Amino acid sequence: MSLTKKIKIKTKKTVKKVSSKSKAKLKVKKGKLSELRQDLVSGDWVVIANSRGKRPDAFRATKDLTENSSEEDCFFCDPVASKQEKDVLIYNTADNDWSLRVFPNKYPAFSRPTGGKIQHQEEGPYFWMDGVGYHEVIVTRDHFERIGMMDNFKVAEIFDAFQTRYLDLMNKKSVRYIEIFHNQGKLAGGSVFHPHSQLAAIPVISPYLNLELRGAEEYYKANKKCVFCNMIEWEKDEDKRIIFENDKFIAFCPFASRKAFEVWVLPKDHQPYFERIEIEDKIQVGEALNEAIRKINTVLNDPAYNFYLHTSPCDGKHYSHYHWHIEILPKTSIWAGFELSTGIEISAIEPEKAAEALKDA
Repeated sequence: MSLTKKIKIKTKKTVKKVSSKSKAKLKVKKGKLSELRQDLVSGDWVVIANSRGKRPDAFRATKDLTENSSEEDCFFCDPVASKQEKDVLIYNTADNDWSLRVFPNKYPAFSRPTGGKIQHQEEGPYFWMDGVGYHEVIVTRDHFERIGMMDNFKVAEIFDAFQTRYLDLMNKKSVRYIEIFHNQGKLAGGSVFHPHSQLAAIPVISPYLNLELRGAEEYYKANKKCVFCNMIEWEKDEDKRIIFENDKFIAFCPFASRKAFEVWVLPKDHQPYFERIEIEDKIQVGEALNEAIRKINTVLNDPAYNFYLHTSPCDGKHYSHYHWHIEILPKTSIWAGFELSTGIEISAIEPEKAAEALKDA
C-alpha cells in the first residue's frame, strides 16, 4: 500500500445515541484526547499525548552540575597539545588565531580505508562488511560559546566547513552517504563539553534516511510535488507552528513531532543537495539554526539536544524528489516500554503549543 493511500484511509463511524448529560461529559473530555499523527514523509506514527496536559515550562531542563565545563585539560581548546589527529581543515583569524578546525576523530566509529575493496563476508545466515569510512570533528574556538550564543556569521562558518568537508569526501570510493550531526550535553551523547559537531562519511545509507527517500519519492509520484515543499507552503498558510523565518529558510515544529519542542529547519526553495548551497544560503541557514536553538535554550533552560542534517546520498543516483533539511531534537523525554516495543514515540505537548512558546521566546 502506498504512503498516500495509507494517509487517506478513514475508519467507519459508529453512531450511538447518548444522553445530554453524557454529551456534556464528552465535550469536557474532547480537548484532552491524545492524537496519533502520521509523518508525511516517512509514514511513521507519533502520539501527541494531550491527555498528559503538560505546559511548556514543564520541559525546562535541570542543570547537570556534574558536567565538566573547565577549560583545563580540554581536548579541543588546544588540539595540538592534546595530540589530536592532524587538521584536515583550519580557519584562521586576522590576529593569527584559529576560529574553527576540523580533524579526524581520535576514537572513530569508522576506520579510514587503507586501499582496496571493502570486504564483505557471510557467516551462516549473517552478513557483515568492513566498517570503513571517515569520522571527523568540527570544533569552534571558544570553549563556552555554543550555537545559540554565537553571532550568525560564526554559525555560517560552521556550515562552510560542513560543505567543504562534504565536497572533499563525497567522491571517495568507500562513501555513499555523509551524516553531519551535533550532540550538545551529556544526555545527548556529548562526551566533550567544548562545542563541536561531527561528520561521518560511510559506505551505507541509514534506514531512517531510506524511509525518508522512499516516502518523498512515493509522494512525488502521487502528487507531482515535493512533500517538503508542500509542508512549507502549508505551514506558511497555517502559521501555527513556524518559529522563525528569513528570506531563504524556515524553522517550524513539525506536525508529527517525535519529541516535545522538535524543530526542523528547511530551505524554502527546493534543494535536494546540501553540498550545492551558496554563500547567502550559509549565512541564512546559520541565522535560522542559531535562532531556533537560542529559542529552545531560552524556553527549556539550555537543555541537552541533538541536531543532524539530512541530505541526498552521494552514491551517484538522482534524488530530485528529496529536500535537504536539519532536525533539532531536545532531550525532553526518554524511550520507555511503549516506545521501545512499538517504535512509536510519544510527545507530551502539542507542537502548536511548543511553537507558540518558542515563537515568543
